[in-house]
Amino acid sequence: MTIDPAAFIRAETLLKPLEFVPELRLHLADVAVDLWQATEETLEKTGLPPPYWAFAWPGGQGLARYLLDHPAIVAGKRVVDLGAGSGLTSLAAAKAGAASVLAVDIDVFALAAIQLNAAANGVTIATSDADLMAEPLKDCDLLLIGDLCYERPLAERVTTWARAQAARGIPVLLADPGRAYLPETGLQRITTYTIPTNLDLEDHESRETAIFRLMAP
Repeated sequence: MTIDPAAFIRAETLLKPLEFVPELRLHLADVAVDLWQATEETLEKTGLPPPYWAFAWPGGQGLARYLLDHPAIVAGKRVVDLGAGSGLTSLAAAKAGAASVLAVDIDVFALAAIQLNAAANGVTIATSDADLMAEPLKDCDLLLIGDLCYERPLAERVTTWARAQAARGIPVLLADPGRAYLPETGLQRITTYTIPTNLDLEDHESRETAIFRLMAP
């Protein structure tokens, strides 16, 4: 069966602005469980991970807010957004004047959502499903990581690789809303936001989300 991810996203989500980042609109799930079930039915698979691309996670919202409020951080730079999901952080970087933005995610639905969201917000974003962490990062002036410390193996791989990029002189901004596997050291806190959350996904009505600079080893 041939699946059209873009058609699925248009049919199963709503395009709407974010409360915390009203400058941007995303194709978002109205009800988390319903979309998850629709994804499994469409792909004829069970046990799939959550459709991360269909939600505005607090880490992404915080990083997007920070970039939009401080556009000089990304203006004229080549930006890479790792684990981009919906592309929220990528959208903010593009809106803030980045020279180029590469949104990286392994989910083909995420890549389709990023392109739909980019079109809805009038920006251009390149996408890739490549494993960038297999080698040193190229053609990048700023690395963005939003809310990827929710599983130990992923968090450890991401932060180890990202620290190596920082050691090569690439600034790394990491946003985290208090996930379990955030590194305990090597983080320089820049600012903190209180971000409204979706109770379908989180156990609180809001999350204290910090923006950090990830330091080299």
